[in-house]
Amino acid sequence: MKKFNIRKVLDGLTATSSSSSAAAQPGAPRENDAVQETLQSEHFQLCKTVRHGFPYQPSSMAFDPVQKILAVGTQTGALRLFGRAGVECYCQHESGAAVIQLQFLINEGALVSALADDSIHLWNLRQKIPAILHSLKFNRERITYCHLPFQSKWLYIGTERGNIHIVNVESFTLSGYVIMWNKAIELSTKTHPGPVVHISDNPMDEGKLLIGFECGVVVLWDLKSKKADYRYNYDEAIHSVAWHHEGKQFVCSHSDGTLTTWNVRAPAKPAQIITPHGKQPKDGKKPEPCKPILKVEYKTTRAGDPFMVLSGGLSYDTLGRRACLTVMHGKSTAVLEMDYPIVDFLTLCETPYPNDFQEPYAVVVLLEKDLVVIDLGQIGYPIFETPYPLTIHESPVTCCEYFADCPAELIPALYSIGSRQKRQGYSKKEWPISGGNWGQGTQSYPEIIITGHADGSIKFWDASALMLQVLYKLKTAKVFERARSKEEKPSTDIVEEDPFAIQTLSWCPESRMLCVAGVSAHVIVYRFSKQEITTEVVQLLEVRMQSEFSEVDSPDPGGEQTPTLPTPGAPPSPQETEVPTQPSTGNSSSDGPRDNIPCLQVRSSPLKQSPGYQVELVIQLVWVSGEPPQQITSLAINSSYGLVVFGNSNGLAVVDYLQKTLLLNMGTSELYSPSDPYQRQPRSPRKARQPSGALCDSNDGSNTSEDRCKSPTSGSTSPCNSDDERKQKFIEKVKFKSRRFSKTVANDFAKMSRKISSTSEQKPDLEERSQRWRSLTYAKDNSFTRSRSSSVTSIERESREAISSFHFCESYPRKTDSVVGPGVLVGTTQGSVMMVALSLPPGGDQRQQQPVGISSCGTLVRLKGGILTMAMLDSTGTLLPPSYEPWYDPNASDEEKEKSRRRRPASPPSSQEGQDSQFAVLCSEKQAKVVAMPSQTCIYKHNITETSFVLRADVVQMAGANFIACFCANGHIMTLSLPSLRPLLDVNYLPLTDMRIARTFCFSNLGQALYLTSPTEIQRITYSQETCDNLQEMLSELFTPVETPEAPNRGFFKGLFGGGAQSLDREDLFGETTAGKASRSLAQHIPGPGSMEGMKGAASGVVGELARARVALDERGQKLGELEERTAAMMASAESFSKHAHDMMLKYKDKKWYQL
Repeated sequence: MKKFNIRKVLDGLTATSSSSSAAAQPGAPRENDAVQETLQSEHFQLCKTVRHGFPYQPSSMAFDPVQKILAVGTQTGALRLFGRAGVECYCQHESGAAVIQLQFLINEGALVSALADDSIHLWNLRQKIPAILHSLKFNRERITYCHLPFQSKWLYIGTERGNIHIVNVESFTLSGYVIMWNKAIELSTKTHPGPVVHISDNPMDEGKLLIGFECGVVVLWDLKSKKADYRYNYDEAIHSVAWHHEGKQFVCSHSDGTLTTWNVRAPAKPAQIITPHGKQPKDGKKPEPCKPILKVEYKTTRAGDPFMVLSGGLSYDTLGRRACLTVMHGKSTAVLEMDYPIVDFLTLCETPYPNDFQEPYAVVVLLEKDLVVIDLGQIGYPIFETPYPLTIHESPVTCCEYFADCPAELIPALYSIGSRQKRQGYSKKEWPISGGNWGQGTQSYPEIIITGHADGSIKFWDASALMLQVLYKLKTAKVFERARSKEEKPSTDIVEEDPFAIQTLSWCPESRMLCVAGVSAHVIVYRFSKQEITTEVVQLLEVRMQSEFSEVDSPDPGGEQTPTLPTPGAPPSPQETEVPTQPSTGNSSSDGPRDNIPCLQVRSSPLKQSPGYQVELVIQLVWVSGEPPQQITSLAINSSYGLVVFGNSNGLAVVDYLQKTLLLNMGTSELYSPSDPYQRQPRSPRKARQPSGALCDSNDGSNTSEDRCKSPTSGSTSPCNSDDERKQKFIEKVKFKSRRFSKTVANDFAKMSRKISSTSEQKPDLEERSQRWRSLTYAKDNSFTRSRSSSVTSIERESREAISSFHFCESYPRKTDSVVGPGVLVGTTQGSVMMVALSLPPGGDQRQQQPVGISSCGTLVRLKGGILTMAMLDSTGTLLPPSYEPWYDPNASDEEKEKSRRRRPASPPSSQEGQDSQFAVLCSEKQAKVVAMPSQTCIYKHNITETSFVLRADVVQMAGANFIACFCANGHIMTLSLPSLRPLLDVNYLPLTDMRIARTFCFSNLGQALYLTSPTEIQRITYSQETCDNLQEMLSELFTPVETPEAPNRGFFKGLFGGGAQSLDREDLFGETTAGKASRSLAQHIPGPGSMEGMKGAASGVVGELARARVALDERGQKLGELEERTAAMMASAESFSKHAHDMMLKYKDKKWYQL
C-alpha cells in the first residue's frame, strides 16, 4: 500500500494555489500581518516607451526638408524617425521585411514605406505613436523603385519587370494608367531592359517622366501622349540618375565608375563622360574602370558652382580602403573617408522645390553603423556633432545597469567632467535635423544607465525624461599595458579577443564608488574625483583562487587549535605593478605550467588620471598550476565598510580597498558548516588554526617570512609555529599521496612542497602571494570535484558551485543574535544563501590600521535554482538599503573631507527577545522566499516558474512600495508583492531570442526596465500603469505645423514666353474617369490597424481578454454613437428640407403661372 504523506499534499497545495503559493508557513511569526501592502494588480501595466541607439542594419533613408525630420528604415522592417535632440520615434512593420525605400509626403505629416515583400505602407506621423493608415500588397510584380513628386498625391512605383504603376496615396488605390516596359523602350530592342532603377519627373515639366532601366537605357516619357519622347542608351548599367534644376540636363552614375551627363534634347550621345576616380591614360584611351558609383546627386547654387555628391566609384587598386563619399564642387574634389560602408546619403537643400536653385548646405550619410552629417558650407567639410545617442555600440555592449531616482547632483557632476572629453573640430552650425517638439512629461526624477563594453570602456548615460545623452566615458584598459604589435599581444587564454571586456559592475550612486570586473579575471575599484592626479604606481593586489583538495589529504594540524588573536599593526604595502621575477612567484617558462601569473599586466609607468573616475586598486586573479583563473561571476562594493567582495566558481574573496589587503579567500564549500569552522580553514602548515571570528589581516609587513607567515586566502597572520620537522613530515606525506594521483595533480603537489620548503631568503611579498592548499578529489572524468558535507548535497551535484550574488546588509548573522551587525549575504548557483558576518574597526585612523574581522555563519536557507537577488526589509516592509558613505573628493583638503564625510547611517533597531524585526527577501531562478530574521524562519514562499527559469530579478520600488520584478527565459515579466509574494503582474512580453537580452535586461525603480534589443539599440519599457497612462504626454511630437515655402517666382519673361515649370493635372490623367480601373489581381489593399493599435501592448491571459473585450465594446459603442449622430443629422436634414419645401410652397401658392 502506498504511503500517504500529508506534508507533501500540503506542500503541493501551497505550490499550486495562487493564493497559497505565497502562504505563511505554519509556526512562523505573525508580525508580518501588520505589514500593509498597498500595491495591487491595477498599478501594473506593461508597454514599450522609447528605443535609443543607432538603427540596427539600416537599409534606407528619407528627409522632409520642411518639417526637418529624418526617417531611417532597416532590414528588419523597423522605422526610426529623428528630429531635434531628444525627438526620436520607433515603429515596426509587422511583416519584418526590409525597408527598401522611404518617401515623405513633404510637410504633410505622412510617410510612404516600400518593403522587400512588395508592400507599400502609408504612415500617419501626426500622432505621437505613428500608425499605418493604408497598405497595398503587390501580388504579381516586385517593387524596385518609388517616386513621389513634391505636392503630388500620385506615387510612381517601378517594378522588376520594368513596368511603372501609379498609386493614389490618399485612398491607396491603383490607377489604371500603367507604363509598360515594351512601350517605353524601342521596338527594335530584342532584350528586356531590366528592372526600373530610377523614376523622376522633369523639374520644369511635370508631364515628362524620366525612367532609368538597369541595362543602361533611360527614357523620357510623355505622360499625356503616353509615348517616349527620347531614349538615351549607354553600354554600362545604371545605378542612379540626378536632374539639374533647370530640367535641361541630367547625370547618370554607372557600374564602371563613370558619370554621364546628358542634354535632354540630344539623346544620341552623352554631353560629358567623366570617371571621378579613374586614372587618365596619356595616350587618350579610356580610363581604367572603377568600382560602381552607387548614387549621385546634382545640386545647384545661385552664387557659385554646382555640387556633385557621389558614393562609390573608387579605383579597384584601392582594395582595403574604407568607403568614401566624394564631393565635387567646381574644380575641387574632396574624398571623405567613412568608418563604415555607406548605405545611403541625402543632400539637404534650402528649398523643397526641384525647379529652383537647390542651395545644398549639408549631406546626411547613413553608414552601416553610424550616421554622419557633413557641413557643405565650411571649408574642409567638417561634420556636425550628433545630438542622438548613436554610439551605444561604439564597442559591443557586454553589460548594462539602470538606476532610476538617483541623487540629483550626480548627473551635473558627471556631465561637467564628461564635457571635457568631447572631441574638437565639429561644425559651428546648429544640427540641421531640427524638427519636432519635446514631450510635456511629468517625470522629473534623474535616471542613469551604465553600459560596459568589450573594449573595457564604461559609459554613463543621462536617461531622464525618456531621453538618452552620454555623460561620461571611462576607459578601464588604461590601467593595463597595451600590446604594441600583434606578436606581443598577451595571450590571456581566457578570452581570445577583448581581454579588457567588462563582465559585471557594482556602483554606489550615493558614494560614487565604482567597481568593475573584467573577463580576464580582474577587478578595478574607482573613486570619483573632480581633480586631476598622476598615480606613480598603480596599487595592485594579486589573489590566488583555486579549487579545494579533499579533507583526507590535508596536512596534520599538529593539534594546535588555540585561537590566535590578531596583532595590530600597519597594513602591508600593496604589491607593485611589476610582476616579480622570482621563480616561486611567477612561472611561465616552458619547463612547467604557468603559475601565479595574472592574465593582464598592470602598467608600470605613471598613470595620469583626469577628473572623473580614478583607479583606487586593481585586483587580479592569477593562474594556478597551469590553470587560468575562473571568470568573476558576482561582485559588490560597499563604501561604508570599505570592502569589495567578488566570487567565481572557485569561491569568494573579500578585499579591504582602504587598507589594500585581502581579508578572505574561501572556497564555496567552506562557507557551509559553521559549527566546526576549523574543518574548512586553510591547511597551510605555516599557519596556526584560527577560529572563524578571527579571519583578519594584521600583518605589519616589516617582519621576514621566518617571523611571520601570511595567507592572503583569509588575510590572517599568526606566529609561525610550524617547525622543520612538521614541514618534512608534510613533504613526505605529499610524496606518498602523489603516487595515487595523475601527473597533473602530482605536479601540483610537488610544486606545493617546493613552496613550503622555500627558505627565509625570499622576500616578504612572496609569502604574501603564497596561498593555502585545499583538498581536491580527482574524479575519473579528469575534473576536480569539491567535497562537502553529505547532508547538504552529493559530490556529483556539487561539481561546480559558483557564487552568483552578494548583498551587503546590517542584519542578524546568527539565530541567537539580538543586535544587528554588518554582514554579507552570499548566494550560490546551487541555491544556497549564506551569511558572512563582518567585524569593523572604528572609523578614522583606526579604520586604516586595524583589521576587519570576518566569520562565516553558515547556510541561511536554500532555494531551487541559482540565487539572483537578495534584499532586506524592516518589520514594516520598508526596504533597508546597504549602508553607504556620502561622497567626498579623495583629492580635496582634509578639512573638506571631514565636512563631507559622516559615519554610515544608524543601524536598524535591535530585535526584541523572541521577535523578528527583519525580513530577508531571496529570489532564485525558480522561486522566491521571504525569511524572518533573526529566527531564520521561512514565512513566505512562491514558485515563480516550473517550466522555465528567471534570467533577471530585482527588488525595486514603485508608488512608495517594494516588490520583486522578474524576467523569465520564456519571455514572461512578473512582479511579486513584498513581503507576501502575491503575483501582481504576469505578462508574456518577449521570448528570449538571444543571450544579449539575457545579459542586459535590468529592472529599476519607479516601474522602469530596459534591455539591448539589438547590438546597437536599447529598448526601454515600463511596467507602471501611471507611466503608461502618461506616455502620450511624455512622448515627443514629430509633426509641427509649418508653412510650406513659397514656390520660386517664374519671372515676367518666362511667364510671357512660356518658360518656367509646366504643371500637369495628374488627377485628370490618372483618375478613374480617364485611366479606368486597375487590375484587381495586381495588388491587394489592406486598411490600417486604426484604433486597434493600442491593443499591441495588451496583456495576455484574462487581463488581455478583458482589455480586448473592453476595446471591442468601446468601438461598438463608438460606432453606435456615430450611427446615432448620423441618424440625427439625417433627421435634421429632412426636417430642414421639409421646412424649405413648405416655405417655397407658401411663396408661390397664390401666384399665377405667368408671375413665376
